[in-house]
Amino acid sequence: MAKIRIKNLLLRTYIGFNPEELVNKQDVIINIEIEAEIPDEALKTDEPLDIVDYKTITKKVIALVQDGRFKLLEVLTKNILDLVMDDNKVKWARVQVDKPHALRFAESVSVEMESMIV
Repeated sequence: MAKIRIKNLLLRTYIGFNPEELVNKQDVIINIEIEAEIPDEALKTDEPLDIVDYKTITKKVIALVQDGRFKLLEVLTKNILDLVMDDNKVKWARVQVDKPHALRFAESVSVEMESMIV
């Protein structure tokens, strides 16, 4: 089993329900951890045979976030997690989404969710 991490993916989206949040995109920082099997054949040949394509997953996350509108950070986090788990090679995933400066005296607010194939 291998763990793949996509760290500090900085994107902009509509997030929130206050009047100014409905019309202005805001930064979100996304961290994704994925556990998947790496086939022996891929390790022997150094070829991408039946491995998790993290570039494709990242592109899908970017499209989801940048094209979407979300009132709740929890919904955004769950949607990203569901997208990651749609890949049948992913056995477990954790997604954390930070919304910088969401609170006056805090660096950020974050929501973290995880899922596993049983």
